[in-house]
Amino acid sequence: MRKGQAVAAGLLVVAVTAGCKTVVITPSGGYSPTAASPQSHTPQRAEAHPARTPTQTPPKRPRPTKPKKPAKPKLKRPKPAKHAHGPAKTVLAKGSRGPRVRALQARLAQLSHFVQKPTGYYGRRTAASVSAFQRKHGLRGTGTLDKATWNTLRALTRPPTRPEMYPTTSRPVAAPDRRCLKGRVLCVSKQSNTLAWMVNGQVRSTMDVRFGAQYTPTREGTFRISLKSRRHVSSIYHTPMPYAMFFSGGQAIHFSPDFAAHGYRGASHGCVNVRDKTKIATLFQQVKVGDKVVIYK
Repeated sequence: MRKGQAVAAGLLVVAVTAGCKTVVITPSGGYSPTAASPQSHTPQRAEAHPARTPTQTPPKRPRPTKPKKPAKPKLKRPKPAKHAHGPAKTVLAKGSRGPRVRALQARLAQLSHFVQKPTGYYGRRTAASVSAFQRKHGLRGTGTLDKATWNTLRALTRPPTRPEMYPTTSRPVAAPDRRCLKGRVLCVSKQSNTLAWMVNGQVRSTMDVRFGAQYTPTREGTFRISLKSRRHVSSIYHTPMPYAMFFSGGQAIHFSPDFAAHGYRGASHGCVNVRDKTKIATLFQQVKVGDKVVIYK
């Protein structure tokens, strides 16, 4: 054995470094700490320069929170209930025009609520007829055709025929005067406000007419067509008189744009006004100078 090497007979000395202390393990399995050596307190290089580890941020302290106020419960506003007697849906009203108005007027005529023939215009008379029908059947007499009124009217009437909806005149044609039964005659009734074009007692066409006002009345009697002027303009009133057929001085049968637009609310200056331009245009072609004109009440 070399000098400097300490060996105890029968003793196995094993030096184990555990942490910073040295222990001796004996053959019996025990251990005993050795005396501190000058190197035992010398820190190891790894300990002298410990490895740098990422710095850990200390956890933030939770800020004290104010207790939340309990939310106010939202109150649902009740929806307004639909009133059983609220405004009804309008189907037709004053100012309406067209075939639906004609159908309404024809159905009212079946029940004797509309005394004239359908015109296709919802005016004052139609509103009055609707109002009378509504009151008779327990409905609100508004004069406006609403859905309930229309359903009730349809249940009490039948679908009108085309002649009922599109009559030749808006009013029933009066019985012809006996002077109209022979020859070619323009038979004009002031009572029914109608003109009937008759040939040997047979009615060829009919149309609505209106007459002069109180201070410019249309003359009554038997006359003859003396002049025809398709695009005539009045030399006195400076108004157009299309399809004019003169029968007594300055009085003539002619188309009236004012009559077509406003109906019987106006009057002529003595002439016989016709409201249907298509009808009088056809009549103008058929009538001849010398044909008879009969105007009667």
